[in-house]
Amino acid sequence: MNVVETALPDVRIIRPDVFGDTRGFFLETWNRRAFARAGLDADFVQDNHSRSARGTLRGLHYQVPRSQGKLIRVGRGKVFDVSVDLRRSSATFGRWVGVTLSDETHELLWLPPGFAHGFLVLSEIADVHYKCTDYHAPEDERSIAWDDPDLAIEWPLPGGTPPLLSPRDRASGRFRDADYLP
Repeated sequence: MNVVETALPDVRIIRPDVFGDTRGFFLETWNRRAFARAGLDADFVQDNHSRSARGTLRGLHYQVPRSQGKLIRVGRGKVFDVSVDLRRSSATFGRWVGVTLSDETHELLWLPPGFAHGFLVLSEIADVHYKCTDYHAPEDERSIAWDDPDLAIEWPLPGGTPPLLSPRDRASGRFRDADYLP
């Protein structure tokens, strides 16, 4: 396993060892000891799986005060995955990083607590799997508009086509009005 820093040092790309032959492949998507040795010690309490069609944009979601760390991977398809630092005390507060994740590269993304998360589906269908360090708490859910001008996220939308959004995501607020974390 190889761990790679992104433009936001706390957000990491994990490149697992993939063992393949004519039958297919095998890889570990989580191994507590190996991840801890790599400096990614987390206690996951919930696994989630979402399936979305091309052009779907989910996010930017987060929870306050019970923020979730997430280990994200794409089991099928391809997405542009975005993390936004919401930690007021961080040197990278208000900055974002985007990473392409796919079933071809098998890369995972570690997103520690304190970040908003979203993704845009680039393939026909995408299955996104993510492990969480805290439970889903509907009363703590928050979201920031995907197209917030203060964040200026460069989503790879084909030909400027608007994304497919849920009613919740269409009603998301501005970054400047968000509930931040310490």
